[in-house]
Amino acid sequence: MRKLAVFLIVLALIVVVLDRVAVAGVERDLSNRIAAAADLSRTPTVTIEGIPFLTQALSGRYPEVRFDLGTLTYGGVPVKNLRGAAYDVTAPLADVIQNTADIRAERLTVIGTLTRETIDKYAPRGVKISGNGRRLVASGEVRVGVNQVKFDAEMRVDVADGGIRLQAEKIQGVPDALAKFVSYTIPFQGKLPFDVKVTGVKSVADGLEFSAEATDVPLRG
Repeated sequence: MRKLAVFLIVLALIVVVLDRVAVAGVERDLSNRIAAAADLSRTPTVTIEGIPFLTQALSGRYPEVRFDLGTLTYGGVPVKNLRGAAYDVTAPLADVIQNTADIRAERLTVIGTLTRETIDKYAPRGVKISGNGRRLVASGEVRVGVNQVKFDAEMRVDVADGGIRLQAEKIQGVPDALAKFVSYTIPFQGKLPFDVKVTGVKSVADGLEFSAEATDVPLRG
């Protein structure tokens, strides 16, 4: 009985070691594929969620694969702390080993941050953007007739076809009709990796955090 117990313990340890070795290999392969799919100059950190890994590997399906791309620039717009997750990734183990797999994610999401410096860079001339993490505020001057008039306004942030749009509202110091002149778009929609589309945006302490999503995403090496 004691020998059997020792054997089972050793067997369990071997399985655990094999599990970790296997996951490291597949994470390395997925990291290379994500780097190629996103046209990165370096490989990202990749983590396959869920244990035991071998059960996922044998089935050829991984419910969740997380990755961290770091800070990148798209369409001239820096994106800070870009990270994401691929869900229901299909990757037959035999194909991965032979590097022939047509690996796909049923759904892929990314989250990134546009810094205050970036938000300010695209603002109209003479307009300064600030905020407290809950909302953005614009201040500056607009021309009314021959005069330059100072104003303050809260900024509404929306997803637009061309990127992320900021529009003044609750403007103070000038007529409400002039709010339309205090608006601009940060243009990077359609230039993000994996052809993801921006689905949401919110104000955070560092600037604006956006989320984006795509479906049926190939991760080819």
